[in-house]
Amino acid sequence: MSATGLKVFDSTVQETNHWLKLMMGELGSGDRQSSFNALRAALHAIRDRVGVDNAAHLGAQLPMLLRGAYYEGWRPAGTPTRERRLDDFVDHVAAGLPRDDRTNPAEAARACFAVMARCLDSGELHKLQGILPHEVLNFMPDSVLRQ
Repeated sequence: MSATGLKVFDSTVQETNHWLKLMMGELGSGDRQSSFNALRAALHAIRDRVGVDNAAHLGAQLPMLLRGAYYEGWRPAGTPTRERRLDDFVDHVAAGLPRDDRTNPAEAARACFAVMARCLDSGELHKLQGILPHEVLNFMPDSVLRQ
């Protein structure tokens, strides 16, 4: 028997755990909570920068459990943000991290892009390349940028 008795819930827990394990590996951390915080903060910064339609397309590719965290607190009317510089984007990630979290926000963004590169459809990643400011693409793995 499954853990929850519902296949859809068990599946999303398993997929979310996979994302968190990848995030922990990218951050070199054994702290699941901190890795989740970093993933959520970086996803929020991306979501808020790409506009409503693109944010919805990206959200549709996330595991259901992460999708809930992704949409948490979203105010579509306030998007897209106009961050053009890398520092502004990193500040947005930092603002999404709990005050007591010691994760470097630039590392959180880099790790999030690395995990997305491993878990998302390449078409979605290429779409993000065309939307996000050039400086922010410095966080995207070279393997994605070369495609």
